[in-house]
Amino acid sequence: MASNKKTPSTDGAGSVLSSMSGPSDSKAPYSLGADNDVTRSLLQKTAAGQQLAAAMAVNPKEDGQYGDAARTPAEGVHVAAGEPLATASTTGETTASPKTGDGQPALGENAVNASLDRARSDDSGCVLTTNQGVPVGDNQNSLKAGLRGPTLMEDFILREKLTHFDHERIPERVVHARGSAAHGYFECYKEQSKHTRAALFAKEGKRTPVFVRFSTVAGERGSTDTARDVRGFAVKFYTDEGNWDLVGNNIPVFFIQDAMKFPDLVHAVKPEPHNGMPQAASAHDTFWDFASLSPEITHMLMWAMSDRAIPRSYRMMQGFGVHTFRLVNAKGQSVFCKFHWSPMAGTHSLVWDEAVKISGADSDFHRRDLWEAIECGEYPEYELSFQVFTEAQAEAFPFDVLDPTKLIPEELVPLVPVGKMVLNRNPDNFFAETEQVAFCTAHIVPGIDFSNDPLLQGRIHSYVDTQLTRLGGANFHEIPINAPLAPLHNNQRDGIHRQAINRGRVAYEPNSLAGGCPFQAGARGFNSFPAAAEGDKVRGKPEKFAEHYGQARLFWISQTPVEQDHIVHAFRFELSKVQTVVIRQRIVAMLRNVDETLAQRLADGLGLVLPPVMPRASLQPLPAYAPSPALSLFFRPGKTGIHTLRVAILVGPGSDGAQVRDLYAALLADGAVPRLVGSQLGRVDTSSGAPLDVEISLEAGPSVLFDAVVLADGQGAVQQLGDDANALDFLRLQYRHCKPMLAVGAGKGLLDKAGVPAALPDGKPDPAVIVAPSGDVVKAVAAFKKALAAHRAFARETDPPRV
Repeated sequence: MASNKKTPSTDGAGSVLSSMSGPSDSKAPYSLGADNDVTRSLLQKTAAGQQLAAAMAVNPKEDGQYGDAARTPAEGVHVAAGEPLATASTTGETTASPKTGDGQPALGENAVNASLDRARSDDSGCVLTTNQGVPVGDNQNSLKAGLRGPTLMEDFILREKLTHFDHERIPERVVHARGSAAHGYFECYKEQSKHTRAALFAKEGKRTPVFVRFSTVAGERGSTDTARDVRGFAVKFYTDEGNWDLVGNNIPVFFIQDAMKFPDLVHAVKPEPHNGMPQAASAHDTFWDFASLSPEITHMLMWAMSDRAIPRSYRMMQGFGVHTFRLVNAKGQSVFCKFHWSPMAGTHSLVWDEAVKISGADSDFHRRDLWEAIECGEYPEYELSFQVFTEAQAEAFPFDVLDPTKLIPEELVPLVPVGKMVLNRNPDNFFAETEQVAFCTAHIVPGIDFSNDPLLQGRIHSYVDTQLTRLGGANFHEIPINAPLAPLHNNQRDGIHRQAINRGRVAYEPNSLAGGCPFQAGARGFNSFPAAAEGDKVRGKPEKFAEHYGQARLFWISQTPVEQDHIVHAFRFELSKVQTVVIRQRIVAMLRNVDETLAQRLADGLGLVLPPVMPRASLQPLPAYAPSPALSLFFRPGKTGIHTLRVAILVGPGSDGAQVRDLYAALLADGAVPRLVGSQLGRVDTSSGAPLDVEISLEAGPSVLFDAVVLADGQGAVQQLGDDANALDFLRLQYRHCKPMLAVGAGKGLLDKAGVPAALPDGKPDPAVIVAPSGDVVKAVAAFKKALAAHRAFARETDPPRV
């Protein structure tokens, strides 16, 4: 007998319980045959999913992809999900566990974007475990068959430990392999909405987190810090609208004009392939052969042979974006821009003989300097400036702004400061952060765009490629140091080392099954500036690119006589190591187009007859630039005084202990880093006051590691140090490298024994060799600090050195 009792419909229940196909009627069943939490959730998920998809019958924005309408992208179509289960991967996502979480879906969030705290790890008070969390009972011995027997294959702990060790290294960067980095922030001085909609420039006082990596270019990961080389200056801004990587150098121009030649440049400057030499140096035949046949390199060579290529510190060098970029405001209006970083500590360099000796004394010199400054609270600061100009201005310049071997003199387009960067935290782990950070010129944000610079265009692709190889695949953006703080939502899935666990069944767009999400941002997202393009397909360069020497000459005439001397010496050193004479001749011939005096001095230094001038690619007259003082290192002396500068106070038995302590305190009070240096470690008795403890020996702390030296009073110490050749060499090198020297009382006798003159070569008093009686220490220290703030007294320099 049929029952009149109405039962819940189960029509279509099998399709809900299955995962393929379904009835033509989209109405969901009322029952799955059983009534429990799981079936109720599954029914709810099915109904909500059907409802969400039905809310988008068609894609109403389809026609916006074509014709003129495509020029202004619209925001993507999307509807609210309403019910969280509608977009869930599973009905069981709310089932909580210590591993899966608390069972509450984080709708519209990607936890990978959280701060680095999510990835920090500490082992304090913890038991040693395997990578699977198994406590390790014995980490000293492998598992054996008897104490003298063979190791057993079942020792999974040994295998895991050795296997991980065997795979701890990743490929180093092809260039910029040797680097050091720090965390910090960028603070905007004043909103820049007139020029750009970029989030970091949106408001006065706005702070954006940054991670900055400094590097050499040519050397391998284990090479020395102080090689003559370009320095990388790469900044990752974690902005509100994604990561912007300003990947630049400490020199505003580059070696080549087109990315097509980049592999050739790097192959030429790297160690020669037949013998793997020299490491981290450009002074060899293949580099100079390439250079002598590539006149576009001339301007960069002038910079690379200047003191810019041997900075005193990463904290004391400029940074440049190198290329011409675009700034784009909220109205879609664009101007060209070049980016400049200027250090608050000023621009200061090493001298070549010093740089060579530092390589032996402390090959980590720049890395240590950066680390120590941050650890002691002397945070490096840099000011960011824009060089903004219009396309009309660019057309009027005597050079092409798309040519990366050219700069824009500040006299043509002044720098406009827009903010400052402060580096205030060292990385917790060198590998996880400094080594794994991935900078890419392709990483830009709304408000910033590319120009047609052919070198920049190639870098956009090359940097991404190298990260794919180095960091194991397409998911390198999920490594904590690379992950943006801005929300990350897209349909990219899978791949090696995938970290994110994405909810839902949808990984495509457009879609209706996820309510159209994630949807395109339209006008508020990144949209490339619609620069007009015309012309035939062609391999070549514009006519203005053919002029290679005007700005090289500008750089030369903008240097002080001291800096010009150093450029000549650098060319002489580099080419003296080249074996092929014709290569030397080509370089001298090329430099005749820059300056006849420069070429003649170099020819004399190499024992060459001045060769015929190298023919020029352009027959147009060289542009006539006036000197640009801003191109000299001396233009930016800095604002930090003697802070962080290292001062050696030589001490020995019989030093005036009370005076030494007063000198030490006076230097420390103004931010310098004094150290007591002696023949060996240990305590030395003094002529007054308590004994002194030597902080570092002359052997471990040679002259090149210090910016200045102080000799206190004390006849006994002078006698002991005067019999120590290391102490005398220390003083001679301090003098030769033009560093400030202070001698008090009997300390003058040590200068005399070392042969250090009190007068300059021209007979005038040396302002950085300060001698004072013990009763006049205060005045002498003030003069010494003034000389120290200037870093060096180049007026004493001679070639060859007289001490």
